[in-house]
Amino acid sequence: MAMMRLRREDPRVVGTFRLHRRLGAGGMGVVYLGSDKRGQRVALKVIRPDLAEDQEFRSRFAREVSAARRIRGGCTARLVAADLDADRPWFATQYVPGPSLHDKVNDEGPLSPAQVASIGAALSEGLLAVHDAGVVHRDLKPSNILLSPKGPRIIDFGIAWATGASTLTHVGTAVGSPGFLAPEQVRGAAVTPATDIFALGATLAYACTADSPFGQGSSEVMLYRVVHEEAQLAGVPDALAPLLATCLAKDPADRPSTLSLSLRLKEIAAREAHGLSGEPAEGGAGWERLERRPPGRPTGQQAEEYARQRTERRTAGTPAPRPHASRPPAPREAASRGTGPGPASGTKGTGPRTGGRGAGRVPAARPARRSGARTPVRTASGGRRPGPDRRLLRQRVIVFVVVTLLVALGIAAAQGCQGPARGLGGGRHAAVASYGDAGAPQWPVERNL
Repeated sequence: MAMMRLRREDPRVVGTFRLHRRLGAGGMGVVYLGSDKRGQRVALKVIRPDLAEDQEFRSRFAREVSAARRIRGGCTARLVAADLDADRPWFATQYVPGPSLHDKVNDEGPLSPAQVASIGAALSEGLLAVHDAGVVHRDLKPSNILLSPKGPRIIDFGIAWATGASTLTHVGTAVGSPGFLAPEQVRGAAVTPATDIFALGATLAYACTADSPFGQGSSEVMLYRVVHEEAQLAGVPDALAPLLATCLAKDPADRPSTLSLSLRLKEIAAREAHGLSGEPAEGGAGWERLERRPPGRPTGQQAEEYARQRTERRTAGTPAPRPHASRPPAPREAASRGTGPGPASGTKGTGPRTGGRGAGRVPAARPARRSGARTPVRTASGGRRPGPDRRLLRQRVIVFVVVTLLVALGIAAAQGCQGPARGLGGGRHAAVASYGDAGAPQWPVERNL
């Protein structure tokens, strides 16, 4: 919003607010940028002197300000303070930084369908709060919508209705803006929430095309088109054109309610934000267009197989058992990994080994694999991955070796204990333990007695 220096005739203090800049001027009065003692910035509008002298205007203005105090919504500029009994009535609303929708479109051109739908959904939600408070805006237009960093905000709500409930002019001042007025306003009929729906439809059409849906011309020509001609929506995107056409219906009963309009615009905004202008079409239209996959990378089951193979290559040294639904369990393999599928060294035939320590602990390998036995799996890199039975076989070999060593040590210990016993009984030898310099016992040494 453009700011200008204060003029010589402008007040410097209004109520408890100090004025700093001019924000604009209109048919109702002048809007200033002010701040209170705490530094809170406000947009303060001072009513024109000729309107301030009209008692009917003052009474209606007082009713609308009272209703505006009850409005609670994030999409409206909150009313901060007002003085209805001053020589020139004024009211202050929360200052909203950011350009108006009119300036945004005028400077940058039409907005995208997703932006228009998003703005429309927020504005219709703000109108719900206005209408629930018993207020009809009556002057909703692009210049009365501010685009703040937190979303669009509606300003000057209820003021147009306050200037006259059933007339287009008041004390020579036109109420509303041609091209955004509803037909019932032009005819002088009673206004309803459907009046704001018409104005919102015209405002969103302007955001899409940078022009009023009723074209350009004098006030009389524009008002005639609003009442007797259909809105021109040729430049409106297909996703929004049907909905805006219903908003611009001549009969207020044919327009959607504020709630249904809000829900419909939210749906369109969500679809347009994801690149969906309608039902998904064949050949990659719709949601698939949002998925920008790198070329050549597999998807679906191929992607899973690709990830599995990469994991196997990283962990080739630590195989893990993987069940397979179509293959039976593999038979036990030979004790040594290097023996291959043939019989173990030193054995013949297919029966188990007999004799020796630990006989029968590990079965001998079979000369040939049975049909359906698991074979080593080759990975994508060409290497051979050990089957799931090799780990179990390795563990059994280790257990066998450990048990064998323990048995051998036990036999050796037993034989060592029997030697000294025989020496003591025959009287020829005695086992004497010798000690080194450090005092640690050494192996027994036989000495003649």
